[in-house]
Amino acid sequence: MKKLNGVAHFMHAFKWSMAGFKAAFSGEAAFRQEFGLFVVLVPIGFFLGENGTERALLVGCLLLVLLVELLNTAIESVVDRIGLEYHDLSKRAKDLGSAAVFVSLVTVAVVWGLVLFG
Repeated sequence: MKKLNGVAHFMHAFKWSMAGFKAAFSGEAAFRQEFGLFVVLVPIGFFLGENGTERALLVGCLLLVLLVELLNTAIESVVDRIGLEYHDLSKRAKDLGSAAVFVSLVTVAVVWGLVLFG
């Protein structure tokens, strides 16, 4: 296959990224819930942030949740692709991904709390 460069590469990468969002949205309830939280809180973050730094913190940590959830979903997909039988390392990988999502959600609570009430 010919290697893509420039605009062609960008267009294909964009297409693959949109396919990833579609897969996450259609196949992951957690992503849909976190995306719903994102849609509700982003306008509130822009309204409540008093300057660009505060707005960036309030919105950026919400983007972080989506990012970590996408990576967690990717990890889970790879683990499931390898095999569905129980294995300690498979459980560990999935648990670590879940813990990362939890930390990103705690980050939202901490950042919003500090910006709005600190």
